[in-house]
Amino acid sequence: MDLQSPPVTTNREGHLRHVGVEIEFACVSPPAAAALVADQFGGQVIALSPHRWRVEGTRWGEFTIELDAKMVHPDDKVTAASPSGDDEWARQRHQWHVELHTRSRELLGDVVAGLVPTEIVCPPVPWNELDELDALFDALRRHGAKGTDDSLLYGFGLHLNPEVPAIEVDSLLTHLRAYLLLAPWLRDQIDIDITREVLPHANPFPKAYALKVLDPDYAPDLDTLIGDYLHDNPTRNRELDLLPLFAWLRPDYPNALLKNSLVKPRPTFHYRLPNAHLSAKDWGSVVEWNRWLTVERLAADPERLAERTHEFLTHHARSPMSRWLERLRHWMKEE
Repeated sequence: MDLQSPPVTTNREGHLRHVGVEIEFACVSPPAAAALVADQFGGQVIALSPHRWRVEGTRWGEFTIELDAKMVHPDDKVTAASPSGDDEWARQRHQWHVELHTRSRELLGDVVAGLVPTEIVCPPVPWNELDELDALFDALRRHGAKGTDDSLLYGFGLHLNPEVPAIEVDSLLTHLRAYLLLAPWLRDQIDIDITREVLPHANPFPKAYALKVLDPDYAPDLDTLIGDYLHDNPTRNRELDLLPLFAWLRPDYPNALLKNSLVKPRPTFHYRLPNAHLSAKDWGSVVEWNRWLTVERLAADPERLAERTHEFLTHHARSPMSRWLERLRHWMKEE
């Protein structure tokens, strides 16, 4: 599949926009996956802990490869802590504590490795080089990596982090509106795996929130946009997660969720919806990027966006009975 161009190719500084990619899979361990990354893109493989690895020195930056579960990795608060005293006994106890902590986390990772996915977090890649990442996906397939549809237990996803083309609230609101209108179509095209539907990681937006944001009279400033989002979506588990973007735009915003250690501030849309469809030979980051661009194209077309918004609001303003009556009228015309 050919890589498509976004309607806005550069960021607010005039540089080519970048895209971050995160892919989850099973049956290839973090060290083996790190070796595949280095085979494809060069760089140096570094073991950070038994279940967390890094590949440094690629032309794009650092890749992080790890088991995607916080509890299988050593806690920095434990490993970086100081002994309780200056005497030898305090230092020895501290060393034993760190070793026990590290070893227990390693053993837990060994136990859950078949259920917890390996995740590769790629560095931001220029959008016009995104297709090169698909060579890594092909290598993972050849080495037995399993994706979402290989087991009912595998609720794995692919996340895209497209850099925002602008940071003004009007641009952010326009893209959010375009996404809300297209979300059902994207879910249909992606055919969300049943396990991912049950799990909370990529939940749809509440209808009440969509109606609020799509109201033509809704014209928030940035803090109001953030506040309304947090009120109706007090979670990281949204199909389009805006928490990283809001945390980057407003690091001092008074809400604990934006300061959560799992929320990584960055100037991107955190698009969590796609399956990790590694069983399909023609699937990769380009497929999901091209789907995402339907959102950006709608956002870049004010007239069409206004028309689609009006149709959406009109549709949802009708009662279920009126929608049923409309269907009956259609059937009657055919008789």
